[in-house]
Amino acid sequence: MRRRRMPAALTAVALAAVTLSALPAAVPSPAAAVSARPADRPVTAPDWSVALVDSTTARYTPSTIGGWSYPVGLYLYGQYLTYRRTHEARYLTYIKDYVDRFVKSDGTIDQPFNSLDSMQAGRLLVILHRETGQDRYREAAKKIRDRLNTYPRTADGGFWHADTASRANQLWADGVYMVNPFLVEYGKEFGDRAYADDEAAKQLSLYGSHLQVANGLLRHAYDESKTVSWADPQTGLAPEHWCRAVGWYSMAITNVLDAIPADHPRRPQLLKIFRRLAAGLERYQDPATGRWFQVIDKGGRDDNWTETSCSSMFTYALSRGAQRGYLDPHYRAVARRGYQGVLAKLSIGADGLTNLADISVGTNVGDYAYYIARTRAANDFHGLGAFLIMNEQLRGD
Repeated sequence: MRRRRMPAALTAVALAAVTLSALPAAVPSPAAAVSARPADRPVTAPDWSVALVDSTTARYTPSTIGGWSYPVGLYLYGQYLTYRRTHEARYLTYIKDYVDRFVKSDGTIDQPFNSLDSMQAGRLLVILHRETGQDRYREAAKKIRDRLNTYPRTADGGFWHADTASRANQLWADGVYMVNPFLVEYGKEFGDRAYADDEAAKQLSLYGSHLQVANGLLRHAYDESKTVSWADPQTGLAPEHWCRAVGWYSMAITNVLDAIPADHPRRPQLLKIFRRLAAGLERYQDPATGRWFQVIDKGGRDDNWTETSCSSMFTYALSRGAQRGYLDPHYRAVARRGYQGVLAKLSIGADGLTNLADISVGTNVGDYAYYIARTRAANDFHGLGAFLIMNEQLRGD
């Protein structure tokens, strides 16, 4: 039987892993192994984005990677960032082959877009229109844009998390990432910035005003009706700061600040929210690992654990925010600690493929015990996508 050849880039990383495997057991991670080399010996760090993409595309074809969903959309957006740097054509072809499972030649896409989650992969439609010029992707993306005209909102204009009875009147911090980066990118690509920039800035502002509390962090969700089981009857807020919900918000506010004009009237408020959030994240960063805990502000509890996807998200947002002048420059150092902490969760298996550990699976709103009991998965798409976004921001820092 013929043996399958490993892609050249992944072979190089696998060879690096063989070297790492010969190191003493006390060396905890690829990142630590690299930093442990003598200072007078130049080291070229592995290209972890390429390694992770090659590993993931070896595990899944565009047909088997999953349905139209935000975790797959997040991962493929990270793969696109890797393509944009490396110009490896098969990375873009893979994304196109995935999207073309759902978008017909006339632009028809069989999705009702009745939740914000269902809109996140719309970023791939904008990307493919920009890369190919094919009108089918504009038509499909327009369906999301048009759905927002009738999408349900709270009294002050915030998009419900989903157009269902179980999510009525609810704002989840997750939701801002599911629609607003798509929206500003749609506005730029298709000449709809007057609406898109204002709407995205408004949503980030509204969500921030409801969810952010005195410590700078955001609660997972808010119920305008204050009647759902998890909502505080006075404030309508969920009880905890779940890390990935806050991570989604941190990336979304960074993307929207990158997109809207410098003189946009909501920019000062968004910067205030972001700076308060950054201060809270710095306060609760785990000093031992550089990562952040599943329930961010309760890291002192024995059963709490550091979660990889949100740590990647915070690392990206703090680094980008400092780079762009949204945050004080010292947050670059906070981000570097986060980066090393996430790299410590990355390893290469006996099969030569990457493994990224301690990623929380998809999660609803709940209490402390619920979040802590969530499965700690390896190679979950939430973590893979967040890692790629982070790594493309920080790999040269």
